[in-house]
Amino acid sequence: MKINYVLIDYENVQPKALDLLNQEHFQVLVFVGAHQTKISLETAAALQRFGSRAQYIQISGNGANSLDFHIAFYIGQLSAQQPDVYFHIISKDTGFDPLIQHLKALKIRVCRSRDVTDIPLVKASTATSQSEKLAVIIANFQQRGTSKPRTVKTLTSTLNALFQKRLSDDELATLIQDLQQQGIITIEETKVSYLLPT
Repeated sequence: MKINYVLIDYENVQPKALDLLNQEHFQVLVFVGAHQTKISLETAAALQRFGSRAQYIQISGNGANSLDFHIAFYIGQLSAQQPDVYFHIISKDTGFDPLIQHLKALKIRVCRSRDVTDIPLVKASTATSQSEKLAVIIANFQQRGTSKPRTVKTLTSTLNALFQKRLSDDELATLIQDLQQQGIITIEETKVSYLLPT
């Protein structure tokens, strides 16, 4: 599985469910403000369990959006070094959204979530009901823009990867059938087309 960098704007969000990220494919960077001198024991203990897959980055200096600029810098640096990774910005700050649009246009995989529990990969791993799984799939398709799977074979492997290869062939087939019944996808022979909700 691809490495997923989770960049947490700790000035803006103090996530409680960090243990959901304690998997080999997650690397966590916690950005802390220059005057932010305290981190909760719960956060510190959770990140300590990650070992070398987590680090704190305390920014230097003050100013409007200075932490945001640090996050943008790290995404640029990491994407140049490792072009095949995915970035998740954890922040309620919608000011990241124009940057995210620009990065996506450059084929850099990035999204913003309000909490770690909103990360699509985390949602997929915690989804239990059929409706939760379908919601995860639709959100994933919406994030992909024009890079959605175009064949049934690719669609099946994409869904399998999305749910971390935990679903049986029957469960995957049922999900595809449900997507068809809801009009989200249309399959003609082996080709897949989409009609996603806005």
